[in-house]
Amino acid sequence: MTTQTYPCTACGAKLQFAPGQHALQCPYCGAQNAIPEADQAVQDTAVAELDYQHFLDQAAGNEATIERQTVKCPACGAQSQLPEHTTADKCPFCTAPLIASKATSLRLIQPRAVAPFEIPEADARNRFRGWIDGLWFAPNALKQAYRAATGLKGLYLPYWTYDANTDTPYTGERGDYYYVTETYTENGVTKTRQVQRVRWSPAAGQVAVSFDDITVPASRSLPQDYLNGLEPWRLSGLKPYREDYLAGFTVEAYQIGLQPGFEIARGEMEGGIRNAIERDIGGDLQRIHSMSPRYFDITFKHILLPVWLSSYQYGGKTWRFLVNGQTGEVQGERPWSYWKIGFAVLGGLLVLLFVLMLLSES
Repeated sequence: MTTQTYPCTACGAKLQFAPGQHALQCPYCGAQNAIPEADQAVQDTAVAELDYQHFLDQAAGNEATIERQTVKCPACGAQSQLPEHTTADKCPFCTAPLIASKATSLRLIQPRAVAPFEIPEADARNRFRGWIDGLWFAPNALKQAYRAATGLKGLYLPYWTYDANTDTPYTGERGDYYYVTETYTENGVTKTRQVQRVRWSPAAGQVAVSFDDITVPASRSLPQDYLNGLEPWRLSGLKPYREDYLAGFTVEAYQIGLQPGFEIARGEMEGGIRNAIERDIGGDLQRIHSMSPRYFDITFKHILLPVWLSSYQYGGKTWRFLVNGQTGEVQGERPWSYWKIGFAVLGGLLVLLFVLMLLSES
């Protein structure tokens, strides 16, 4: 199955999805084709949760799939689906060269929904520039990156979302503060003071916690903390998956499967369960000795989320800047210019020396 193309009816060029306009637009003459809104039944199906355990037990292998020509980056391992008729490109994650002739065919679980780009490239560049302008001691290479013709690239990242209900029996201890009067001597004078102590008592119980739309990136190509920093996503903006939204953008194939993705989600859920247990124990302090979460009614979705990404090489390392294509939230790695830092330190020392000289003469 090849990626569908959309020729412009005015000039014949390939149309691309226009962020924020819900339309395909010609990058040359500006002609637009509106993307029809999905009817309510299609929308409901797209955002419906799928039964996780049923999928693993029975449906695996029978799910809707898509076949894509996918190029694996020889440097960072990211798997990108290049736009139709592209013979060569750069990896959006590390800028290494990609050659379409080395693409392989992958059959993947088809995403059920996609969050279309809402932030135009020009807006993302302005946010990039604002972020850069706020950085002290940044190298000139960083200052110039947003001006480059290929400085920002739009791509769709694969995500899993998980819902689950949980029951968790636990054991622990509850700590309550109490105060005792302590007598002490200071400078020959006997005084008293109140000293805080903790009285610990056994605690046990069970908590029920529900989780909705825990998002897990199915990508290993970007640092996890920067992906976390792009949140929250507006999942209410999900649209039924269709090729129109992908036109002109790169799509990354998922590298983390459905089951490993849930293991990551479960780690996040356990943090919420611990918080619930501490509230249930009460008191001023809490200790959790054991907890045995049971997960049930697990459901999932496979979706694509939009990111503007800039990657460039500096000092033998890849640096990245990201913009959430829905909300405009900015995350970025930054190098430091040690030359600028050195000159700033030297300048500060010269000013200090000058001030000391003036003081010595006065």
